[in-house]
Amino acid sequence: MVKNILFLLVVFLTNIIQCITGFAGTVLAMPFSVMLVGYDVAKPVLNLLGLAASVYVVATCFRHINKKELGKMTGIMLVGMAAGIWLKRFFTGNPSLLYKTLGIIVIAFALMNAVKFFRNKDDKELPEPVSVILLILSGVVHGMFVCGGPLLVTYASGKMRDKDEFRGTLSAVWILLNGILFAADIYEGYFIPSTVRLTAISVVILAGALVIGSFISKKMSRKVFLILTYILMLISGASLLIK
Repeated sequence: MVKNILFLLVVFLTNIIQCITGFAGTVLAMPFSVMLVGYDVAKPVLNLLGLAASVYVVATCFRHINKKELGKMTGIMLVGMAAGIWLKRFFTGNPSLLYKTLGIIVIAFALMNAVKFFRNKDDKELPEPVSVILLILSGVVHGMFVCGGPLLVTYASGKMRDKDEFRGTLSAVWILLNGILFAADIYEGYFIPSTVRLTAISVVILAGALVIGSFISKKMSRKVFLILTYILMLISGASLLIK
């Protein structure tokens, strides 16, 4: 019971940060969630929350979606996601290896985005071979941990400059990919009654976090929250390495 309450607190806080910074909600929530409720609960719940949040964004930015980039990103990422779903089977019965792999990925994301943030340079479009590799890797990580966002953001930031186009297109990607993962989670039996109850409560928590995050984002510096996010990502990743 206590762990479930702490998990809901993680969902609440990380989605406030997600709303303020525009990224990192799931990748920040996943390490703490895995430690609190286990991978089999954390992955399907966080995936569904990401799906719900994306539906909300697409509803407000539908006209700005870049259909060409949407097709490219989903097409390539699906290949990587299929590989990620297949790879995660090797972690069955070995949670320590699962946690350490996730920890390394989270730390790498934190360092990559921190360097990019502090360099404070304009995003440039990546060469096509690098773009394809980045999208495949994003799909792999998303298939395993529902945490492919930071890699996709790295790709998309050099392709789309308009804020609404960026948010709408990426959210449409998550609707398609998270929808597939949601169906897969149902098929694999992740949504047992206790997980369904926790998911329902989490959706209510998500709604509250989005409202509060939207309010705070208008009052406080995004820079401060980005720095806080990177620090928390490093701590959460490191905690998984020593678990």
